[in-house]
Amino acid sequence: MTLNALQVRILDLKKEKDAIILGHNYQRKEVQEISDFLGDSYGLSVQASKTKAKVIVFCGVDFMAESAKILNPEKTVLHPNLKAKCPMAAMVDPESLRALKEEHPGAPVVSYVNTSAEVKAMTDICCTSANAVKIVQSLPDKKIIFVPDTNLGLYVQRFVKDKEIILWPGYCPTHVNITKKDLEELKRKHPGAEVLVHPECSPDVIDFADHAFSTEGIIKHAIASPKKEFIIGTEENMLHRLRKEAPGKVFYSSPNAACPNMREITLEDVRDALLKMQFKIELPADIIKRAKVPLERMIAAGR
Repeated sequence: MTLNALQVRILDLKKEKDAIILGHNYQRKEVQEISDFLGDSYGLSVQASKTKAKVIVFCGVDFMAESAKILNPEKTVLHPNLKAKCPMAAMVDPESLRALKEEHPGAPVVSYVNTSAEVKAMTDICCTSANAVKIVQSLPDKKIIFVPDTNLGLYVQRFVKDKEIILWPGYCPTHVNITKKDLEELKRKHPGAEVLVHPECSPDVIDFADHAFSTEGIIKHAIASPKKEFIIGTEENMLHRLRKEAPGKVFYSSPNAACPNMREITLEDVRDALLKMQFKIELPADIIKRAKVPLERMIAAGR
């Protein structure tokens, strides 16, 4: 089946099943092309909470599909490829988080949305890279548990000097592969380029960059900036959307910035998910009830 025929088949199945396809900015470009909405974790959570479709096909990693189910317990949520898992989300488990909460009684838990449903159910409020600083600043508490991304927590700490942030030792393997040395080399080759990186990058990379933004923030800045060249420090599939939305501008990707987990989902997977109604996200009712609260608080906080 040719690519065009496969895309047409997916669109037909989507209409037949009353489905919506949500795609993360890090998906393969051909998956981005058949998505109804593209975005970062925050934007896709908002779209999931608003959709009228009966079926949500979530093209992203596992925690994203779980979040869609939590926000839409009455809908069918399909995750096209079960191999598409987030290694960072797997770095924090409920038992260890419970122990940390016991060490710091009364400290609220802020969970990055890159966490399992079970961890969200133990959380006071979720955040994304787009609103992590805003959410931590808004809490009245002087001590906060932040899980699971150390680098994002350290980024938040730069702007929140009056709080103690208890960090979890988690990280994104893709973003820690983006090094200052690699960015310096790109900057030498393209001295006029602006360096934009994701807050999941290590502190020295953020120090070197001109700006650190969520993926949606990177897109908005690139469109608005008078600069014509950009060095992008996040998953390289982002460049497909950037080139579409900021035509005439040039983007360079950091080497070794490919997330193998995000690339697991193919067009064939999306077709089969709709055709066979596989693989359905199922979560216990009590987990959904408890995890929905911090997710809705995250959405209500805005970017």
